[in-house]
Amino acid sequence: MGELNFKADYIFWRLAYFLISEQGYRIIQLFENQKELWLEKVENKKVPIIRLLRVDLDWSNSMQRDIEFTAANGEEVRKQIGRGELSVVNIYISQFPPVDDYEYRLENPYVFSQGKKTIVGSVLLTSDQYESGLKVLSEKLEQEVSLPINNEYSEQEVESQKNVTLASAMQKAKKEKEIFTNGKPFFTYFFIIIQIIIFLVLELQGGSTNTSTLIKFGAKFNPYIYEGEWWRFITPIFLHIGFLHLAMNSLALYFLGPAVERIFGNARFLFIYLFAGVSGVIASFIFSPNISAGASGAIFGCFGALLYFALIYPKLFFRTMGSSVITVLIFNLIFGFTVSIVDNAGHLGGLAGGFLAAGIMHFPKKKKPILQLLFLFASAAILYGSLVYGFQNSKTGGNESSTMMLAQEYIKQENYDQAYNVLTKYVENSSKISAEVYFALSFIEIKQGLLEDAKSHLLLVINMDPDLPEAYYNLALIYLEENDLLNAKEKAEKASGLKPEQQEYADLVQEINRMLPPVAE
Repeated sequence: MGELNFKADYIFWRLAYFLISEQGYRIIQLFENQKELWLEKVENKKVPIIRLLRVDLDWSNSMQRDIEFTAANGEEVRKQIGRGELSVVNIYISQFPPVDDYEYRLENPYVFSQGKKTIVGSVLLTSDQYESGLKVLSEKLEQEVSLPINNEYSEQEVESQKNVTLASAMQKAKKEKEIFTNGKPFFTYFFIIIQIIIFLVLELQGGSTNTSTLIKFGAKFNPYIYEGEWWRFITPIFLHIGFLHLAMNSLALYFLGPAVERIFGNARFLFIYLFAGVSGVIASFIFSPNISAGASGAIFGCFGALLYFALIYPKLFFRTMGSSVITVLIFNLIFGFTVSIVDNAGHLGGLAGGFLAAGIMHFPKKKKPILQLLFLFASAAILYGSLVYGFQNSKTGGNESSTMMLAQEYIKQENYDQAYNVLTKYVENSSKISAEVYFALSFIEIKQGLLEDAKSHLLLVINMDPDLPEAYYNLALIYLEENDLLNAKEKAEKASGLKPEQQEYADLVQEINRMLPPVAE
């Protein structure tokens, strides 16, 4: 083998080293003969794929056949990485150019005929026209490529350059791989098991869709949080409302959790998951008056942690998982905004919480104290401000929805004194009171024997909502208790007229009629 041949071999490996070490490309395929090398840098939108081929070209038609082969392979790569279009720079490194006319084959890019989505631009580097070839390559890469090359190289020098190039590629791949090996997904599976066990307990204790059962086991219930049950910021993370809710969250955690736990490690994942879960519950507490539960906030926290990963390692993120993570996240956010039963406040709170928690913990063995302190202070300020706002100024605090939920819960427990205190306090402090509140208060007053108060409140209800049959029925019962049979009959007949299918209303009318004295003829 002559010296010129060694020079071409050296150029092949020296150019590969430049692309890998200085331009950030990585090897996706190295053929067994070590004469063909495919490189990838998906974050480079213009030139994501480069193909290097060390070959001695004799005739231009063999070059054309190889260009077509490269385009076909490039099309397969395009499909694998999910690109709509793909540009491939195809570099030939040869001792001499083809003996016949070949320049026209390199002038215009070759477009793959099926779909025309893969475009191959080819460059020829020869040992004696090396500088001009690099100039063309620089134009295609939009990056100056200038490599110091001698006239002669020994086989040992080529072998040394090859080893340095492959070692650099392997070291880079190893370093990237280490980021995904910081922990095995222990806590991911632990949380899945825990939420399944708790779900089964809920089912045995009254049902996971039963409001009282959910509240009993720690669902987010704003009125109880206002009364000081702060632990309800934590317990909802492990509760789920119905089997479908459990299945969806368990499946999401199964696919998302391992990636986060491998990147951040077990202890950091534990902190991120719980911090995000609590953040989601706090956001729900502020913006939603409804009872809520579920691991959704914590799961969105995993998305937030991956977004932090994208912030610190954008190239690695978008090359490995970026497009799929962002697509799934956007889909879930759109779903949350369009489906009314979804607690999107909790989702967004969890997303922000996961991002902040990841910033506080950063990555194993890669401490950034100043950045971590900034995230810590920002997180503390946001949480403190959110809790102050939630307890003092939240639009869900002290409103009718929360008041009625709390009163109804006390009524279910037959704790009428507490229910009475909640509603009377609300009536005293509110300027606008609905018929539903007065009706609930009258029901409690009947249970407590406060019939006069109940009667006055039921009369208010009828005045506000003349078509509420339950109000007339309860008034009829109060008049009957007072032996005011005429008023009792009037209200019972009104209730039965509004809801004739209700048998107990008709039965009450008949009972009152039997009690009335017969009318003299």
